[in-house]
This record gives sequence, C-alpha cells and structure tokens, in this order.
Amino acid sequence: MSDKDPLSYNAQHKPSRDFETRAAYLENELLIMQPKRWRLNLPFRDYRFELEDLVPALAATIGKIVMVAAVVAAFAGPLGLSNAFVVENVRFEMLIAAVLFVILFSGLINPRANLAGTHGPMIPLIPLIVASGGHPLALGLLVGFFGLLLSVSKGGSKLMALTSDGVRGGLLIYLGAIGLLSQIKALNTWAASFDMAYIAFAVILTTIIMYALLARLEMRWLSIPLGSGIAFVIALALGAPFEFVTEPGMPHLSPAYWWGETTGWQMGWPKLHHFVSSAPFAVLAVAMWSPDFMGHRVFQELNYPKKATKVLMNVDDTMGIAAVRQAVGSVLGGGNLASSWGTYMIPAAIAKRPIPAGAVLTGVMCIVAAIWGYPMDLAVWDPVLRVALIVGVFMPLLEAGMQMTRNTTSSQSAGIVVFASAFVNPVFGWSLTMLLDNLGLIGDKERGKTLRRTDRWVIPGITFIILLAIMATVGMLPGIPGLITH
Repeated sequence: MSDKDPLSYNAQHKPSRDFETRAAYLENELLIMQPKRWRLNLPFRDYRFELEDLVPALAATIGKIVMVAAVVAAFAGPLGLSNAFVVENVRFEMLIAAVLFVILFSGLINPRANLAGTHGPMIPLIPLIVASGGHPLALGLLVGFFGLLLSVSKGGSKLMALTSDGVRGGLLIYLGAIGLLSQIKALNTWAASFDMAYIAFAVILTTIIMYALLARLEMRWLSIPLGSGIAFVIALALGAPFEFVTEPGMPHLSPAYWWGETTGWQMGWPKLHHFVSSAPFAVLAVAMWSPDFMGHRVFQELNYPKKATKVLMNVDDTMGIAAVRQAVGSVLGGGNLASSWGTYMIPAAIAKRPIPAGAVLTGVMCIVAAIWGYPMDLAVWDPVLRVALIVGVFMPLLEAGMQMTRNTTSSQSAGIVVFASAFVNPVFGWSLTMLLDNLGLIGDKERGKTLRRTDRWVIPGITFIILLAIMATVGMLPGIPGLITH
C-alpha cells in the first residue's frame, strides 16, 4: 500500500501532540497500523519506534537470558557438561534468536507473529528426556515438525476459539499465582543464603509500593525498568554481593563444533533411537503450546482497543515461526526449546505497543548482551531478575485472569482450571476444563448448546485423551508410574 494512499499507516499517522493523552496516541497507533503478513514491513513506513517499546525489549532480553540458561543447564547437568558450556550456548542461542528470527520475522516479514521465545514448562522434564535416551537435536527437529503440522492445520487458533473466557481466566490466575509465589520464595532463599534475609523484604516491599503507585497513575508499563532499577540499587546499597564475571566474546558458530563427538554437546549427530526416545516429549511440548500462546494473545485483547484486530497476534503464524526457529536453532547447535515469548508479549500489551518495533529493539539488545557479556550478569542477578518477572509477567497474569472471571459462570470454570492444574499441571487443567466447559457441565451452559458436536466434545475430547496418554507415558500423572522412567 503506497504512502500516498489515504488509508496507509503513514497517511493516517498523527504526532502525539495532537492527542490529549499519551494513551490516546498509542491506541490510535494500534488502530491505524496495517501489518502485512509474509510481506516486507519497514520501520517508519509501516510502524514507528516509541519510548514504550524499550520496556518489552528490556523485559524480553532479561527473560531470554534466564530462560535459555535454565533450559541449557537442565540438559547440561545430566550430560556432565560444564557451566562454561552453558554460558557459551546461551550466547549462541541469543544470536540465533535475534539475527535469524526476532528482527527478520517479527520485525520485518510478519509483525503479527509474536517472537519465538523459550518453552519454560518443559524445563522440569529435560532430565527425564536425557535419562530416556533423548537427544537435543532429535527433540528439536521433532518439535519443529509437529509444530509446523499444528500451524498448517490451524489447530492452535481452533483450540483457542474453543476455550471460554472462564477457562482462559482460570489458567492465567493459576500461572500468575504460582509464578508470583515461586519468585518471592526464590528471592527470599537467595537473600538468606548469605544471611541478609532483610534485603528480600526491603526489595519486595518497595516493589509492592511502586507497583501500586504506577497502577494508580496508569503507568504500569514503566514497572519493569523502574522496578528492576530500584531493586538493583536497594540490594546493592544494603550490601548484597554482586560482580561482573562474563567477559565480552563470541561463541562458536559452527554446527560441526556443537554436534561433535568431543566438542560442544559431545553427543555427535542423533541416530534413529534418539528420535524414538524423544518423540513423546516432542508431542507433549507442542501440545503445551496452545494454552501458552492463548494466554499471550489474551493480554493484547484486554489492553488494546476493541477495533485494533489487525495488530493482534496470529496464533498459527506464531506457531509456524516458533517451529522453524526450533528446527533451525537445534541444527545449528542451540539448546533452546521454543514457544511464544511471554516476557515480551505481556509487557508489550500493557504498554499498548504492537509487535514489530519492540521486536527489532529486542533483537538488538540480545545481540549486545550476547557479545558484550556483562549485561548477562546483571540480568540474572536475583533482585533484578525476580522483580522483572514479578511486575512484568506474573502480576499482570494474575490481574488479567481476575478481569476475565467477574461473573458466576466464568468464575466456576476458572475454579475448576485452578483445581485441576494444581492437581497435575496447567496442560491437564486446561484440556480437562475445556472439555467439561464445552459439554455444558460447568460454566456457561448456554454456550455449550450453541457449539457444533465437533466443537463441543469431539475436538476437546480427543485433545484431552491424547494429552492424558502422553502425560501418563512420561510419568506426569500423580501416583501413576510412567512407561518412560529414569
């Protein structure tokens, strides 16, 4: 579409001074943007950079360092690989994500696809994957294959459409509450480890007051940089130990190095039995995408203007790009498990910003952090990390879930999701409650009557049975020994 077209983004753009409030300007930007799927979108022609874009970029960079490090370390421990291997692989993964995918796809080619991030819920299963004879490359290729199948069949968007607001809200409440408690516990444990437990108290108390004030001023988008900065200053002032240890440098870039017999992963290239051992976990990883992606899209729907549908995340496109990113990253030698990038999408939605500009900034920040090294130390320091995740991810999750469960029918479904998720895990809770909700047994009974038979019980039923079988196979059901064991 030409810039001279009266309906183009540039033709409709107005400077912020023409609006009474900053929020009004940002909402107008969302309404006039017309991102093109699988075509070139250029900065300043199809979108602009704003100060608010720095917030999700910063949160995403911190989240990326931490999450990839957790995934690679979970592989490295059982394989007997060193901390130096973990650091180098994380740096390599950040370059892969930034150069090949974040800037290129989400920033330029398809701004309706969220950034391909890291699959946090799979981290506890990684030691079992290794013990079962799995191989990181075999797992990555299978996740990429199954993910592409889900994307091409539009299965992700279909499952999202079949999930009611009550089920979505309950899932968000559970994830937010569990995450919030885990971060507070981790910060307390960190401070107690060097006999300065009062530091955690001071940091959390300050964070609560800051978050409340920003909510009152309708400036929550500032909570990540401001909260992390305040936490850093307070912890340092009270005597918490901190030092920079990661020096500038470039990781190995050759797949031959990473998949060598005596270098990198020290596992060589995968064989057939590696693919067989990895297959159940790959299916589970992709099946767990739907609730993850759905939660991120919900944040846009809650924070964007109702008519700003053109800038909402396309679930199927995001799944497709995440699948390709997984396969390519694994072949190159990375240890990341891909999913939708939550530490980017949630702050971006709160800041009322579309995907592309922040994606470009995220890519730049990841490249700088990977090569420079020192920002990685700052990002993983507990006060900075925990506060960033609390105010940027888990508190917004909790609040969004509560917004979606204001009536009796939705709160009923939400309660069952929380109950079932606490019993097994969020995937079990989501799939079971979606089935019960669509059957009309809980929640809005009238909604169940309007659904076709296929949508009412066939698709939700098959989804639940498949996930239940896979979870039973890998030993995720309480009290039931898995077919695949350590």
